[in-house]
Amino acid sequence: MMQATPEALPWPAGVGQSCAMGHGKIRAATEADAQSVLAIYAPIVRDTAISFEESPPTVDEIIQRMRSILPTYPYLVSEEDGQVLGYANGHVHRGRPAYRWSVETTIYVREDARGQGVGRSLYARLLDVLTRQGFHTAYAGIAMPNPGSVAVHQAVGFRPLGVFPEVGFKQGRWHDVSWWYRPLNVGVPDGDPLTFAEVMQEA
Repeated sequence: MMQATPEALPWPAGVGQSCAMGHGKIRAATEADAQSVLAIYAPIVRDTAISFEESPPTVDEIIQRMRSILPTYPYLVSEEDGQVLGYANGHVHRGRPAYRWSVETTIYVREDARGQGVGRSLYARLLDVLTRQGFHTAYAGIAMPNPGSVAVHQAVGFRPLGVFPEVGFKQGRWHDVSWWYRPLNVGVPDGDPLTFAEVMQEA
């Protein structure tokens, strides 16, 4: 049976509830958040190489992505005074069955909210949910250079794995992707990971 690692982070208010943490609260995203998610993500796509997409998606595309993630994986937002400051989610690492205890993570924070602990709080909650679901390891790819993202991943316990050199071409140059991993549970699994919906129902 797998057991949570000592680094697993508690969610005192319950997984299915809003939880105060630093700025405002962290809660499960809904489709009503799609416009706010897009407002955070679109400038990253348009103005940086942090995302390897070249054109921002539409609101409808964001909704479809949410639907493909929920209810299997967590999709969380950090909210303050009704404004979404950032979002984070888990998603499929690889499609073949033996990969199902591994999960990839994504996190983005609104530009004016960076450097204030929003990303670290979101990631702490995301990793706690993924641990409770029974995933074994979380993986994250960071398009380089991105010192802010590296710092956040290090702060929540990710460890460097290696680099895919010159794997993406955007904004007139090649970019490396640095890969990181974060142990969640140890031991042999006694069943498939729970879905995010199941973990919320247990809270």
